[in-house]
Amino acid sequence: MKLIPEAKQAWRMFSVQAQAAAIAILGVWQIFPDDLKAAIPHNLVAWFAMGLLALGIFGRLIEQPKVSG
Repeated sequence: MKLIPEAKQAWRMFSVQAQAAAIAILGVWQIFPDDLKAAIPHNLVAWFAMGLLALGIFGRLIEQPKVSG
């Protein structure tokens, strides 16, 4: 296993950004107070995170000129 040539620019990749956003949403959800969690449908958070992860997969498959030059 070895890193891709563009590893130093990974933060510019849409796939990395989408997955980081999903992690952030799920992390923030864990620290929300219970009364605030009750006001937001739990399924909404899960589906939103899964959507971001799916976009991350799609983002990895498309050409990104900002990264590859």
